[in-house]
Amino acid sequence: MKLSKAMMAAVMLGGICLLGTGFSNQESDKAVTLGQSGQNGGEIRIPHNERLLLSTDERWIAKEGHQSDLIRLQWTADRAKPAIAWADENGIDKTAIISHDKANNPEQHDHKHMSFETTMSPTGPYANQLFTRLEIPYDTDVSEIRTHSSNFNVMNGILRVAGETGSNRDLQFSVAGNDNETTPRWAVRADASQEAGDNAGSNLQFVRYGDDGEAFDAALTLQRSSGNIGIGTDSPDTKLDVNGDKIRIREKHTPASSSEPCSQGQMAWDEQYVYVCVAKDSWKRTELSSW
Repeated sequence: MKLSKAMMAAVMLGGICLLGTGFSNQESDKAVTLGQSGQNGGEIRIPHNERLLLSTDERWIAKEGHQSDLIRLQWTADRAKPAIAWADENGIDKTAIISHDKANNPEQHDHKHMSFETTMSPTGPYANQLFTRLEIPYDTDVSEIRTHSSNFNVMNGILRVAGETGSNRDLQFSVAGNDNETTPRWAVRADASQEAGDNAGSNLQFVRYGDDGEAFDAALTLQRSSGNIGIGTDSPDTKLDVNGDKIRIREKHTPASSSEPCSQGQMAWDEQYVYVCVAKDSWKRTELSSW
């Protein structure tokens, strides 16, 4: 048997309304009558629970060139939190999607976010309480996706930050402040250097920020074309290029003999000499003197 679009919508909305009010098969003896509200004829109210207002909308939006098919769950008071919750067989809420505009405490700043919540551990200090795990703010020009009381894992896959060549692609580490503000401290960046077709450009950088959130510089740069590493410079021309006037080797070492095992290029020092491994297992030294 085929159902018309209108009949299917009525069945779906009826099911959603019954779930939203917590009705189950055991309560089927309670009469529930769905009624139309007086706003624009598209809303459905459950008379015994005026806190739930569910509306549908099917309008052609000419300027955007598409059909608007909406199911709208509207908050009905200043601090209402419209939610869709999923409960276990005992009626205990386990997961929820919530639109959270105002804070529970009127003295706190507005939350203005959509949150995905799940229960905490049944053996922990907040047993079985719903906590926000994923949060997406609204009324902002650029929304951020945030996690709370949870870890973000990518299992056997790729976590990708993509962008056009000539743009910075950042993974930032920030501190959180009031009113959902965040201030960067560090960023791992594929920088905006142009890709010229010879494996150059889009170099990897570690960028440091001041207390005001403004970038100081790239403390470390790795060139994609050569693999050169720059400390304090974004254009290293050797495998290790340090833009500074000192390099420190903290621990001293005295080779036991000129044939002590070593790899070419290793260096060491003690109070009397500087040692350089000039070939495999071959040290040479130069004496130090005061002036």
